Amino acid sequence: MSILKKLASETATYGLLTMVGRLLNSLLVLLHTDLFLPEQLAVQVQLYTYAGLALVIYIFGMETAFFRFASREADRQQYYNVVQSAVILVSVSISAVLFIFAAPVAKAILYPEEATLVRWFALIMAIDGIVAIPFAKLRLEKKAKQFVTFRLVNIFLNIFLNIFFLIICRDIYEGRYAQFLQPVINLFYNPVAAPRYIILANLVANLAYFILLRKEFINFRFVWDASLLKPVWVYAYPIGIMNLAAVTNSFFDRAFLQYLLPENFYPGRTTRQAIGIYGQCFKLSIFMNLTIQAFKYAAEPFFFQKAEDKDAPETFALVMKWFVVFCVILWVGISLNLNLLAGLFLKQEIYHEGVYVVPWLLLGFLLLGIYYNLATWFKVTNKTHYGTYITISGAVSTILLNFLLVPQIGYLGCAIAFAVSGLLMAGLCYYFGQQFYPVPYDLKSGLFAIISGTIVIIAYKSLVDVEGVKGFLLDMGVAGLFAGLLFLKEMKSLKSLK
Repeated sequence: MSILKKLASETATYGLLTMVGRLLNSLLVLLHTDLFLPEQLAVQVQLYTYAGLALVIYIFGMETAFFRFASREADRQQYYNVVQSAVILVSVSISAVLFIFAAPVAKAILYPEEATLVRWFALIMAIDGIVAIPFAKLRLEKKAKQFVTFRLVNIFLNIFLNIFFLIICRDIYEGRYAQFLQPVINLFYNPVAAPRYIILANLVANLAYFILLRKEFINFRFVWDASLLKPVWVYAYPIGIMNLAAVTNSFFDRAFLQYLLPENFYPGRTTRQAIGIYGQCFKLSIFMNLTIQAFKYAAEPFFFQKAEDKDAPETFALVMKWFVVFCVILWVGISLNLNLLAGLFLKQEIYHEGVYVVPWLLLGFLLLGIYYNLATWFKVTNKTHYGTYITISGAVSTILLNFLLVPQIGYLGCAIAFAVSGLLMAGLCYYFGQQFYPVPYDLKSGLFAIISGTIVIIAYKSLVDVEGVKGFLLDMGVAGLFAGLLFLKEMKSLKSLK
C-alpha cells in the first residue's frame, strides 16, 4: 500500500468512525431545537464559543510540539511527561480562577444568572485540556481505533445523558411514568433550568475520559524539567498564538455577535434569538468541519514523519489535490441539499431563517482546511513564527470584517468574514511556503474545483426553487452530476495512485 493510501486509510478510520459519532451527536441539535427556543440556547452558543477559544490557551501549542519532539519512540515517554505536566498545570490553574470568579465572569458576558454554567464550563475545559496530550499520544502511536473508540464512548454517553435529563427526568417529574422515582428525580431536576442539563451532560460525559485513558495516566509522571521544557516551549508558543488566532477566526462571530448586532436588526427577533438561530445553523457546517478535523488527526503526524523523504513535496501536493476535490464535492452537495438538512436537524421553523449562511460557513471551513495543508511547511522547517503572523492576519481580518459587516447585514457578515479570513490565510501561507519549502501544488486543479463549485451553487440557488420529492431528487442529481464530472476531469491523476 502506498504512503498516500495509508494516509487515506488513517483519515478514513478517524473520519468515518468519528463521523458516525458526530452525526449521532448532531441529532442532539434536533432534540434541542425541538424542546427549546433560540433565546434559551443563546447562552450555550456563547459559552461553547468561549470554551473553544480558551482550550487553545490551555494547550498553548503543546500538542503539535509533542508530535515534533516525541516522534522518536526513545524520546516519547520523557516528552510525554514534561508536556503533560505543563498542560495540567495551566489547565487546572485557569479553570480554578474561572470557577472561583464565576459570578463576575457570568456578568461580564451578559448572562449574570448563569454563574453555575460558568463553573461547569470551567470543569469541562480543564478536562479537555488535561486529556489533550494523552489523545495526541494515541495518534502518534497509530492507535487510531482506540482514539476513535474513546471519543465515541464520550459522544454516546453525552447523547444518553441528554435524553435522560431532557426527556426521561422531565417525564418522571411530570408523572407520565415511573412515578415511584419522583422523589429521587425531584432531588436534582428543575424543569425551569432544563437547558442547563445540556451542559451537565457534557461535563459528566467528559469525566469518563479519566477512566478510558487510565493507562495513559497510570504511565504518567509529573515532571518539571526546565532544560527539557524550554526547547519545547520555544517551538510551541508561536503555534499556540497561531492556534489562538485560528480559533478566533472560527469563534469570534458567535462570541461577539451579541455586541455587534444592532437591537431589532431582524424584525420580531431579539438579539438572543438571533444568536440562537445562527448558533444552531452553524452546526449544519459540521460535515465539512468534521472532514477537516479527521484529516488533521491523521495528517499532522504523517507530515512530520514524511517530511525528510526526498519525494515529500510531491506527496504533499497530491494530498492537497485530492483533499480539495473531496471537500469541494462535499461543499456543493451540502449547499444544494440545505432544505433537506434543515428539515431534518432544525425542528422548529424559526431556525430555518438562518440557513442561507451555511454555504459561506462551509466555504470558510474548506479554505481553512487548505490552510492546514499548506501550513505543513512552517511546521517541518521550524519556522512556526510565520504561522503566527499568518493566522494573526486572518484573525485581524475576521475581527475587522465582523465589525464592518454585522451591523449592516447581520450574521451573514459573520459567515462572509470567516470565509474571507480563510482565503487570506491560505493565500499568505502559499506565498511564503513556496519561498522556504517549495511544493508543486496543482493550482489549476484546485482553483477550477473551487470556482466551478461556486458557480454551481450560485446558479442553482438562483434559478431552481423546487420543493418536495422532486426538489430532493433534483438537488441530489445535480450534486451527483457535479461530483461525477469533477472526478472524470481528474481521472488521469486518480489512475496514478498506486
